[in-house]
Amino acid sequence: MTRISRRKFSVLAGSLAGGILVSGVPLALARAPSFQEGKKLGVALVGLGSYSTYQLAPALQKTKYCHLAGIVTGTPAKADKWMRQYGITQDHVYNYENFDQIASDDAIDIVYVVLPNSMHAEFSIRAARAGKHVICEKPMALNVAECDAIIEACKSAGVRLGMGYRLQSEPYTREVKRLVREKTFGEVRFVSAAAAYISRGNPNQWRLNKALSGGGALMNMGVYSIQSCIYGCGKNPVSVSAQEFSTRPAYFKQTDETITAQFTFPGGTVGQMMTSHNASANRLYASCDRGWFELKPANNYGPLSGRSSEGPIAFPHDSQQKLQMDDFARHILEGAPNRAPGEMGRRDMVIVEAIYRSIREGGRSIPVELSVGYGFGG
Repeated sequence: MTRISRRKFSVLAGSLAGGILVSGVPLALARAPSFQEGKKLGVALVGLGSYSTYQLAPALQKTKYCHLAGIVTGTPAKADKWMRQYGITQDHVYNYENFDQIASDDAIDIVYVVLPNSMHAEFSIRAARAGKHVICEKPMALNVAECDAIIEACKSAGVRLGMGYRLQSEPYTREVKRLVREKTFGEVRFVSAAAAYISRGNPNQWRLNKALSGGGALMNMGVYSIQSCIYGCGKNPVSVSAQEFSTRPAYFKQTDETITAQFTFPGGTVGQMMTSHNASANRLYASCDRGWFELKPANNYGPLSGRSSEGPIAFPHDSQQKLQMDDFARHILEGAPNRAPGEMGRRDMVIVEAIYRSIREGGRSIPVELSVGYGFGG
C-alpha cells in the first residue's frame, strides 16, 4: 500500500471540481449486494482518521445490524494496527489506488466515506460503481454539482445512499422533531442554533486547507447549525442573509473563522445560526406560540441535555454513531426510513452555497432554491 499525500488530496479535489469523476469500475459491472435474513451488513471505513478511530470503529463493535468488515487507508502502519485490533484479514484491506477491487469483496456491503471533504464525491461514486451502498460523511461534497453526481451514481448503480448525520438518529433530535410535528407548543416562531469550537491545533491540518475542506467553520460545524434550525422548526428556509468575521487571520488564512446567518422560513418563522472555529457554542433553542424548547448541548457526541417550558427533556445516552449506522443498515435490510438521505445532504449544500454567496455580496438576502421533496428524511 502507498501513503496518499496532501498533494494527492489536492489533485483529487481539483479533478472533482472540474467535473472529472474517476472510477476504475464501469457502471455496467456494478452489482448491488443481496442479503439473507438475519445477516449483519459488512461496513468498510474509508479513511482511518480520528473520527473512524475513536467513534465509528468502536460503535461498530456495538451495532446490531452491521459490523466492521474492511478498511481503506493509505498508511500501511494504520492498516497493520487495525488488522490486529479488529481481526480484519488482508483480503479486506484496501488503499486509495486499489479501492475499486472492493467490488468483488462479498464481505463488504456498505462503504462509509470518512475522508477530507474534497474526496467525498470521488470515493462515494467509486463505491456506488463497485455496487456498494454508501454512507458519506458531512458535508456531502464541495458543492451542489458534486452532490448531484453522487446521487445520480447511486441511483444508476441501484445502491442506497445515506449521510453521516448522526444526530438524525439521536433521541433528543427525534424528540425535537416530534414536538415540532405535533405542534406541542404551537407553531415555532423563532429558532436559533449555534455549533462552534476553538481550533488551536496544527495550522497545517486539512480543515484549514481550502482545497481539501472547501471552506472553514461553515463546512464543518455549520452543517449542524443549519440542520438544527431546520428540524427545530420543521421547515426548509426560503432565504438567508449572512456575515463572516475574522479575528485570527494569521491562523485562518484560507478558511472562514466565524459565520452568522439569518433565515426566513415559510409562514413567517425566522431563525438565526452561528458557527465558528474560534468560539465555543452548542445549543438549539426554539420559541413557539405556547412555550419553548431547548437542547444544550445540542450537537456533540453526547450525552445531550434538553428542557422545555413544560420541564426537562431526558433520554438515556447511547452511541450516536451506533444508532446512525444501525438505522442505515435497517433501511437496507428492512426498508426502514432513511433518516439522512443524500437529498438531505444536497439540500444543506444548497444552503451553504447561498450563505457564502450572501457573504460575498455584502450580506444581501439570497433565495434558497430547493427542489421539491428535498427535505427531512425519516
